[in-house]
Amino acid sequence: MWHRFVEYFQTLEHRPAERMAFLVGGLLIFWIIEGAIPLYPLRYKKNKWRHASVNFGFTVLHLIIHTLLAFLIVWIADWCQQRSFGLIFWLHADLFFIILISFLALDFSSWLVHWIMHKVKPLWRFHLIHHSDNSVDVTTGLRHHPGDSILRGIFFMLLIFVAGAPMYGVMIYQTFLVLATAFTHANVNMPKHLDKILSYILVSPNMHKVHHHYQQPYTDSNYGAVLSIWDRLFGTFKKLDIRHIKYGLDKYYPNEKDEDFMALMKKPFQPLESNNSPQKP
Repeated sequence: MWHRFVEYFQTLEHRPAERMAFLVGGLLIFWIIEGAIPLYPLRYKKNKWRHASVNFGFTVLHLIIHTLLAFLIVWIADWCQQRSFGLIFWLHADLFFIILISFLALDFSSWLVHWIMHKVKPLWRFHLIHHSDNSVDVTTGLRHHPGDSILRGIFFMLLIFVAGAPMYGVMIYQTFLVLATAFTHANVNMPKHLDKILSYILVSPNMHKVHHHYQQPYTDSNYGAVLSIWDRLFGTFKKLDIRHIKYGLDKYYPNEKDEDFMALMKKPFQPLESNNSPQKP
């Protein structure tokens, strides 16, 4: 079973159309679901398509950056295999544990870079663009400033190096990541008991919505991408009644400009100022 699973992902890096299908398919599926069973009646500045166009602009930049970084990712993964470097070699892991170690290492990289971007103010300047969205839906998942995307790529490559992850391990994780990103940001009304059960292992939609609440300390919690274990392990897991969650920022960026693409692109290079917009109710 594991060999057939690996065979599919072994060459997935050479099939960009299939990789794009996972991304587009995930967005489309959860776009439809959130339209059918929305969690909140979101208040877009104009309409859902206008909001999506802003986030898709950042998505395109994110994909361009990570396509360029893919050359380095392949080189690092191949270097590790050729020199038997990394945790999977030092632990003499079999196929199952190669996949497991690679997945855990790369998911930890997602948690770690996210935590660092919240704690280091120069990096927060880039990441706050993601949090500035006042209408979190499936399109918010890849709303990352190019500076944010580059930093994520650097940490991703670092943990490939540490784990010695092969390319099929990288492809497996990236596939789960794009689907999880769409799932956790989607404006979907899930049964609370199901969401709670999922959150013991995976980052669930309601768990991630807490991270998008406009006030600290909730903003500085629930950093996980696919697995929730890192937040539970490092004490960054928080709960908040979904009825009390309000999106956006209470400072740094005016909430009425959360769909201004050029202003969002420029913001990391401008002084951080308190948001003078009226406080959210």
